Amino acid sequence: MKQLCLLLFCGTMLLSACSKNDKPATTDESTPDEQPATLVRRCAAADVLQEQLRKDPSLAARMARIEDLAARVEKDKSAYRLLPDGTILIPVVVNVLYRTTAENISLTQIQSQIDILNKDFNGLNAEFGDTTFGAVKAVVGIRFELKNVVRKSTTRTSWGTNDAMKSVASGGIAASTPDSVLNIWVVGALSGGVIGYAQFPGGAPATDGVVIVDDCFGNTGTATAPFNKGRTATHEVGHFLNLRHIWGDANCGTDFVNDTPPHNTSNFGCPSYPHRSTCAGTPIEMTMNFMDYTDDACMHMFTQGQKTRMLATFLTGGGRAGFAQ
Repeated sequence: MKQLCLLLFCGTMLLSACSKNDKPATTDESTPDEQPATLVRRCAAADVLQEQLRKDPSLAARMARIEDLAARVEKDKSAYRLLPDGTILIPVVVNVLYRTTAENISLTQIQSQIDILNKDFNGLNAEFGDTTFGAVKAVVGIRFELKNVVRKSTTRTSWGTNDAMKSVASGGIAASTPDSVLNIWVVGALSGGVIGYAQFPGGAPATDGVVIVDDCFGNTGTATAPFNKGRTATHEVGHFLNLRHIWGDANCGTDFVNDTPPHNTSNFGCPSYPHRSTCAGTPIEMTMNFMDYTDDACMHMFTQGQKTRMLATFLTGGGRAGFAQ
């Protein structure tokens, strides 16, 4: 059983960032067993977290309260009224910041991403029928609906992870009613090869949402392999709903979910099954989980524990209660 640790939770990350590069991040605590052959995802959030905590001393306490609620729900689900599958509808506003014609992605590409989110969160993706970890895989039961697309031309060739794309003053687009709308900013590029990041529940409303580069968004148009099946958004929306990376951002760390096996670190590419962890008991790792760092084509599931954790965010005090009204 994975034990809750509020201090670890507050000290890991507020924003989760993934990047594509030719090698794993040098900040990883251990070397992954599966070495990436081409582009990979990796976390780049430590500096962002420190800046968020510096600017908002109350952030750690807010996140700790949300984490405490999630832990109580996991321990005794009968004490909480979790909404049934299909009850939660998440309106989505896609904010497109483009420099070139290609970066001004089509409505078809945008809708393809919404369709993928609906499939991945509802067990409708083609890979969901895989019997691997079949006993714990979950239909989360959250629906997504495109509400609006906001477009803005920019001269920037790249954006950082300081949320400039979310501010009109810095050339970006302001969030639309973030308490009840999922804002996704699609940009041409992020510095350092980052492909996406998300804000966890508890952060500032003005910066709430998900950021993704256009060539990792949806499954058509500018979407490019190995991130051309829309799973970057699925992964980041998982963070938006309080899911941690499956390896807990530490060597054999915790993601605060009981039915995901311990991972010694992140996995890249498409590891062969069974891929065993070096953690105690050498469990088989859930490399196909959306919260690992494997390629889009090789991730396809959330677990029942992850479902409970996400649904807990819609309760009063969970950070996403505005979507359940």
